[in-house]
Amino acid sequence: MTRHAALATPGTRRGELALGDCLTLLPELAQKRPFDLVYVDPPFDTRAHHGVRDGRGERARGERAYRDSWGGVDAFLAMLEPRLAAVRDTMSERASLFLHLDHRTVHEAKVLADGVFGRGAFQGEIVWIPGNGARRRGGPSVTHQTILVYARGSQMIWNDDDPALREPYAETSQRMHFGKRDASGRQYRERVIAGKSYRYYADIGRRRGSVWSDCPSMRANTPLLGEATGYPTQKPEALLERIIRAASLPESRVLDPMCGSGTTLAVAARLGRAWTGIDVSPVAIRIAKKRLGFTD
Repeated sequence: MTRHAALATPGTRRGELALGDCLTLLPELAQKRPFDLVYVDPPFDTRAHHGVRDGRGERARGERAYRDSWGGVDAFLAMLEPRLAAVRDTMSERASLFLHLDHRTVHEAKVLADGVFGRGAFQGEIVWIPGNGARRRGGPSVTHQTILVYARGSQMIWNDDDPALREPYAETSQRMHFGKRDASGRQYRERVIAGKSYRYYADIGRRRGSVWSDCPSMRANTPLLGEATGYPTQKPEALLERIIRAASLPESRVLDPMCGSGTTLAVAARLGRAWTGIDVSPVAIRIAKKRLGFTD
């Protein structure tokens, strides 16, 4: 096991990066202060070897980030189950787990996670649309991924009114319903429900639903953009920023036990959260260290 602890950038909360299997490392973390948010982006059982790309977007020779072949769904689930149980034991009573998967294993993993956390712990799912377009011929193309959300206790952190969880009202709705203005000139509408009056302001927007299509994966995979590291399956910072802002507080600790290139950690640092990242891949740790500003 190799550990690195340092400030990611000046002024951010301290974070820790560790090389190793999270199944081995998480029990020690469980004895310390618990985490309020865990994001897990495990392999998807793609049955492929995922390579790294260089600064021009070309595949780097000899650089394999990780192998994603488990010998079938049952073997994949056998890998995932004890690691989810270890994650559970690191979580605070107000914590949540965001488990990011795709169509290959998400349905079986949902049943498995229900067993680990309890059916009542399931809070819902987020459908993320990377925006890569359809590729399959001869059948429906799956152009989305699914993030399962579980709570550790009865009161998970959820910041309903954070701007990250708001989206503009439809143009037709604004035109038809938001004809009034208050003394400061803000547009609003009023509704009376069960005898009680409610005021909604147009500039606040409506609560965002469970389908997220405005965080394109291209931002994380285009060499011309600053956040791209060349690491395969890297997720965009906008996606993790929304999750972290939604489900943590400034004093919260954030865990990513399969951190890859360190997107979760970089965003948590920028938002002032304390963070811990683990990955079994030396390539991932090397890229994450560079991204996070480690000097050792």
